[in-house]
Amino acid sequence: MSRYGVGDGPTVVAAGPDGGVWFTEYRAHRIGRIDGDGRYSSYAPLSEQGGPFGIVAGADGAMWFTLTGVDRIGRVTVEGEVSEFPAPGAFPSAIVAGSDGALWCTLNQGNAIGRIGLDGSSRRYALPTEGAAPVGIAAGPDGALWFTEIGAGRIGRITVEGEVSEFPLPDPGARPHAITAGPDGALWFTEWGGGRVGRMTVDGEYRAYPLARADSEPHGIASHGGALWVALESGALARVEPPVSGAAPGS
Repeated sequence: MSRYGVGDGPTVVAAGPDGGVWFTEYRAHRIGRIDGDGRYSSYAPLSEQGGPFGIVAGADGAMWFTLTGVDRIGRVTVEGEVSEFPAPGAFPSAIVAGSDGALWCTLNQGNAIGRIGLDGSSRRYALPTEGAAPVGIAAGPDGALWFTEIGAGRIGRITVEGEVSEFPLPDPGARPHAITAGPDGALWFTEWGGGRVGRMTVDGEYRAYPLARADSEPHGIASHGGALWVALESGALARVEPPVSGAAPGS
């Protein structure tokens, strides 16, 4: 394992189109990059105290990120040129590239999902449930965007045309947080408040997998090597294997 010295508060990490690793530095209000040789560089957004959080590579070859503190969406080229655009709502959080070539983000305090075109134009799609507080968002295998509603205990889905549907979880206090597409064609997400990892098919079929410790507070989740890797705030990583023919996965 290698460790690199970076700026203050690295938060969300994403692979860049240039072969580098890009990440947000939430407390330092900067965007960081590490190249293949471990060299670190960073870029300051135009807005001070912006609180960059989510980051993803866009279809235009640039990195796009959210600025939670100033309700803006940022863009940085691989050469380090930074630009910003108004977000379509309050507290843009996670961001992902959609199947339509646009960027989609959760508007955590705006109770909505936002769409940002590569030209910076944006649109807001309100959620049916009040207080949903969406956080995580991921591109699904069905071409739609799937997201978590931490405030309402639901998983949401929005098509690129803007049609929204919601799937209530059995435990309203599950506090679903991060979500990712799994290697099995389903969506996997952390249930921060329930000590579980949830799985939902594109048809809305749900199943939960309790972790070894109920108080582990699962937070981030990513798919790699045919399994799901879960970051636990209790100070560990959990590995969850997708089920085979209905069998329960190991973790």
